Amino acid sequence: MAIHPLAHPFSAPSRPDLTGGRRVGVLLSHGFTGSPASMRPWGEALAERGYAVEVPRLPGHGTTWQEMNRTGWADWYGHLERTFTTLADACDAVVVGGLSMGGGLVLSLAARHPERVAGVVLVNPAVTTTNKQLRAVPVLQHLVPSVAGIGNDIAKPGADEHGYARTPLRALASMTRGWRTVQAELERVEAPVLLFRSQVDKVVDPSSAALVRARVPQVEERVLERSFHVATLDHDAERIVEESAEFVARVTA
Repeated sequence: MAIHPLAHPFSAPSRPDLTGGRRVGVLLSHGFTGSPASMRPWGEALAERGYAVEVPRLPGHGTTWQEMNRTGWADWYGHLERTFTTLADACDAVVVGGLSMGGGLVLSLAARHPERVAGVVLVNPAVTTTNKQLRAVPVLQHLVPSVAGIGNDIAKPGADEHGYARTPLRALASMTRGWRTVQAELERVEAPVLLFRSQVDKVVDPSSAALVRARVPQVEERVLERSFHVATLDHDAERIVEESAEFVARVTA
């Protein structure tokens, strides 16, 4: 299956000469129906600061929504965990970050590997919802394969996350089931969390950030007033880079 040129994974080696002699890694996960394109500028900026960076392409993403409908939460988490393990084995310390569904995935990583995750950066994480329409997805997935897409919720003109124009419903049902796993694990997250939340987000409602704040012991929240859901490509992208780089340096010192 053809992969969009901007949807390929991004990888950069560590530069200990820029990070105080230590090998520090950062793993970044894109969101549901998205691709590494939404995380690449952030990853490239962190790599320029000397961090080893991995931005994997989750299974079923970056190709077609039909292919994504043949994957699910276990596939996405499994791929992310394998990437994390390889990165952690090569580094002295690792910080994980995620956008939207990617935020939920990295929270599970932090809960399951507390001794190896030094910090967590979240951008509009998705771990729950108040949207009652999602209750119909378990039944609807057997009737229709997809519905209209949710991508490109970006205030900045011309920005494009290169996601799917359709939302695959079997994959969506799998994500909502995966949320239950994340919710049960939140209190096991020991690493400090830096949470970026867009004031206007048409994809993820405020209940996810509220749940993270309520259950995770150490959370610093930053409200983004100029960006929508895909804030990593929006007007506040530079702020996310600068504040996350400062956070990575602090928690891995």
